[in-house]
Amino acid sequence: MEIWINPACSKCRGAVTLLDAEGAAYTVRRYLEDVPSPEEIRDVLDRLGLEPWDITRTREAAAGELGLKEWPRDGGSRERWITALSAHPELIQRPIITADDGTAVVARSEEAVRDALGRGA
Repeated sequence: MEIWINPACSKCRGAVTLLDAEGAAYTVRRYLEDVPSPEEIRDVLDRLGLEPWDITRTREAAAGELGLKEWPRDGGSRERWITALSAHPELIQRPIITADDGTAVVARSEEAVRDALGRGA
């Protein structure tokens, strides 16, 4: 299992604390430093069952600079969103846990972290 985190994020720290408390085996990826490639983002989106706009932090400064709120949210625009997430990883919602069963969750709550743990994480 892998968790994408920003150490400055309280939700990320909370998720890691819970994983540790549960004795989970996992790898930490500081995704602002180890930036996911477009292919890795596509894989995580497939595992989440979501689209890139679903995991985009639209209140970040970079989102405003790019004008993301005005971008179409359709299949034809999907790659444009993925490219933006890879170029500006601070736009990626966090934390994201990829579970051993091939799924993933956006683990912003204790319930979501426990869901990932229940998936064989």
